[in-house]
Amino acid sequence: MIDETRRIFKELDSKNLRILTGIEIGMRRFEWVPIEELNKYTKLPFDKLEYRLKKLVKNKLVIKNTKSYEGFQIYFEGYDILALNAFVKRKSISEIGSEIGVGKDSVIFEAIRQPKLAIENSISVIIKVYRGNKTGFNQLTKLSEHIGKGDNFSRIYAARLAAHREYEIMSRLYPKVSIPKPFDQNRHVIVMDLAKGNLLSKTKLLDPEWHLDEIIKQVKIIYSMGIIHADLSEFNIFVSEEGVQIIDWPQYITQEHPQADEILERDISNILIHFLRKYGIKRELKEQVNEIKGV
Repeated sequence: MIDETRRIFKELDSKNLRILTGIEIGMRRFEWVPIEELNKYTKLPFDKLEYRLKKLVKNKLVIKNTKSYEGFQIYFEGYDILALNAFVKRKSISEIGSEIGVGKDSVIFEAIRQPKLAIENSISVIIKVYRGNKTGFNQLTKLSEHIGKGDNFSRIYAARLAAHREYEIMSRLYPKVSIPKPFDQNRHVIVMDLAKGNLLSKTKLLDPEWHLDEIIKQVKIIYSMGIIHADLSEFNIFVSEEGVQIIDWPQYITQEHPQADEILERDISNILIHFLRKYGIKRELKEQVNEIKGV
């Protein structure tokens, strides 16, 4: 998928990108953006606009509707192109590599970020591309006034909202909390540093007591900033000899949430159960929660 996206991206010019942007903007008002609206936005003659739209449809960046009137929606691949273009312009990334992970709501790719100084080495980063899995974004999509304008728009909006939400909280937490450094966000995509080490779920720790203490320490810092992860488990914690890093933040809540205590306990319970099952380490949930709360 990413190889095809890179190929298409290199072939597109500013007029194609403007058409994609016009469809993106138009989808805020229309389920299917009429070609007349795109004509107004792009200032392209109808014949040239139709020719370019035909190619965008062929490349599966755009969906065409002809049932009631001629209108268009953007595919996620078209949305990828717009985000990629923004990152390249802002020099947030210079090259995209292979897919390295797939989650329930996102796809992770390797990427290269050029350093500020020419004498420095390029930086390996990742790009997290949200895909708007509606089962994973029920809480987020309920917030959207746009739900009801079509399933495709709902998924795109949910993906954009999740990426913005995660980038915002990561920028707030970093560097006080041990998380990958966030570099940039556009639409449904985040550019961030590589997490250090390996997933806790896939690692056999030599000193599990120390790593458990490090996790509790980080959760305590997060809680002191008024935040609760709300989806914490062995599947979103990276561990290394240096310590731990916590990832995947779009579902975070604040301490003002009506179920904050319950959700914090669930987070800690997930971690304690993992260490009990895998290492036989037993700790009392209440004691660990009190430690985090400082009571």
